[in-house]
Amino acid sequence: MPLEVKPLITPDVLAKIDIRVGTIVRVEDVAGSNKLLKLTVTFGDHQRTILAGMKKERVNPQEIVGRQALFVVNLEQRKMAGEVSEGMLFDIGYEDGITPVLAVPESHVPDGARAG
Repeated sequence: MPLEVKPLITPDVLAKIDIRVGTIVRVEDVAGSNKLLKLTVTFGDHQRTILAGMKKERVNPQEIVGRQALFVVNLEQRKMAGEVSEGMLFDIGYEDGITPVLAVPESHVPDGARAG
């Protein structure tokens, strides 16, 4: 049975979501959290801190350092476990109950490149 499709949106709503390629330059534990990791991500002209709930999903979280991935960069900042997240990692699988994987470009592109 196919998974239910979320409610339809219009192209102008989709155009408001700013998804960009960034390179993960550092991964750190978030003190006091059993699931959050603190990612430092470069988007070419700037860096951001992105919190991701993936600590339990990877034996070695350091394996994603140096990897490019997709990030939503125009979400309101969110404070979690005493840290501020400036966006969201765009991963694949979490909502379907499978171990998530990074959503990555097919080949290397400049950091900050927009998806869409």
